[in-house]
Amino acid sequence: MALAAEQERVAGVQRYRFTVDEFARMGEAGIFTEDDRVELIDGEIVEMTPIGALHAGLVSRLTELLVTRLAGRAHVSVQNPVRLDPHTEPQPDLVVARRRKAFYTDRHPEPGDIFLVIEVADSSLRYDRLEKAPRYGRAGIPEMWLVDVDAAAVIVHTDPGPDGYATRRVRRRGDEVAAASVAGLSFAVDELFGG
Repeated sequence: MALAAEQERVAGVQRYRFTVDEFARMGEAGIFTEDDRVELIDGEIVEMTPIGALHAGLVSRLTELLVTRLAGRAHVSVQNPVRLDPHTEPQPDLVVARRRKAFYTDRHPEPGDIFLVIEVADSSLRYDRLEKAPRYGRAGIPEMWLVDVDAAAVIVHTDPGPDGYATRRVRRRGDEVAAASVAGLSFAVDELFGG
């Protein structure tokens, strides 16, 4: 009974949610540096997990696969912010977005710009699956790939809606992974994880 009363008191505490603009001003003021691995999720500043060698290598491999296949057709962004709404600005590992002459130097990509978001998950699998993937789907991003490092698989999320993504398909070694939202983008899962 005491726990319920205590939880009720905590529920009444007002929390401050930062906006994306306030978060950017914190960076400009030097509160965060480029070396700080933080992102803004629903107004809360979330510390991201450190990047290990395996994670970094897979992001580099994916970057090469995407850039060589999409050169001149789409913009590939690596570990840069995307603005989902006024209180959420995650930093996915890779983003495939519409080409713009300004190359997004005037603003970060927003859901209407984005074809595909990719998260590489080794230690962050649960967070990426339960926290980030639903937000990308609710924002209307057509497709999200979750690279499960431990399972050597790519989980393809499509059909975005208010509950996240309605469709999930797993692609493993021996399979081809193809983007539904980007014509001509496909490669063997083995190309990503190495033969």
